[in-house]
Amino acid sequence: MKHRIIVLGAGYAGASAAGFLARHLHRDDFAITVVNAEPDFVERIRLHQVAAGHDLPRHGLDEMFAGTGVELRLARVTAVDADHRTVTVEDDSGTDRLGYDTLLYTLGSTTADHGVPGVAEHAFHVAARPAALRLRERLDELDGHGSVLVVGGNLTGIEAATEIAEAHPGLRVALATSDELGGWLGPKSRRHLFAAFDRLGIDVHERTAIERVEATGAVAAGGAVFAADATVWAAGFAVHPIAAASGLAVAGNGQISVDRYMRSVSHPEVYAAGDSVHAVGENGRPLPMSCASAGFTRMQATAAIVGDLTGHRTPKTALTYFGNCISLGGRDGIFQAVDGDARSKSWALRGRGASRFKNFVYRGTIWNMAHPTYGLPTRRRRLAASERRRAAAPA
Repeated sequence: MKHRIIVLGAGYAGASAAGFLARHLHRDDFAITVVNAEPDFVERIRLHQVAAGHDLPRHGLDEMFAGTGVELRLARVTAVDADHRTVTVEDDSGTDRLGYDTLLYTLGSTTADHGVPGVAEHAFHVAARPAALRLRERLDELDGHGSVLVVGGNLTGIEAATEIAEAHPGLRVALATSDELGGWLGPKSRRHLFAAFDRLGIDVHERTAIERVEATGAVAAGGAVFAADATVWAAGFAVHPIAAASGLAVAGNGQISVDRYMRSVSHPEVYAAGDSVHAVGENGRPLPMSCASAGFTRMQATAAIVGDLTGHRTPKTALTYFGNCISLGGRDGIFQAVDGDARSKSWALRGRGASRFKNFVYRGTIWNMAHPTYGLPTRRRRLAASERRRAAAPA
């Protein structure tokens, strides 16, 4: 019997992880299945561009996994039973239950409404492709007339507001944030950020907490009303509740609690990566939900899986951030360098150079999805796994 590895989710963590495992474990001994709801790899960090009206290249998972031996199962994950090592999935044919020997959980996150009334009913978001397409349809309906309110002053909110304002110059775009806009940036970067907002005509409302979203806009604490034909909610992310209901140990926010190697602390045959994992960086702080964190944690998780299944030493992957890369429309941006404690340094790349660097990141990320060869000596690991399993097989 082959050792069954199931990867849940094919985003920035899951897609590359599955390809890496397929290239480092012999297919005669291991069966790798990826469960994903969509047939394509979705560039989530570019969904603000999709919402604004841009068309992105299609990246079919079948094509990405071609020749690797990875089986793609198009279905929605509805439950995980960690004690019995099963995953329940649903597709157009009905419900199925899949058994596993090793599980890599990378189901990611969705938008966090923070309990604010009206978000689910009236707000748009860009945390998933279907949601970004709904916002795109709404912006097209407005046809350059009307107003848009973006709620949230971190990366997603900044990128959504600037992309929408640039692509739809006739719309009145505003951003409301409960804190300072880009308050974590260095002084030069923050000045550049506000200059970009001024150039694009985006109104900024700092220290403005939205306490209710309505069909015609939003209401802030204190009663201020922001009329909007479309409200875009970009106030953070939350993990799906599946992990917390699975029997796995989770942190207070529902992320899976793991050791330094991304193994579940309660079920060591389960590994987690991406937004689903509560991983602590080199600075002693939990890694934020981001594409960069997906890269660090997937590298560590897959190295641990290969090491655990082949008996080889598992190397540690550095869990350290180098900076924040922010797009400000199609031709402007900021790359803010940070130190080991994730505090902004004085150095930053700004303007068209930062925009080019962001595009380089986009291209590099897609290339890595199809060529996840970082790290381990492939041939030696494959042979070691094959020899070990054949030696253990009954005569």
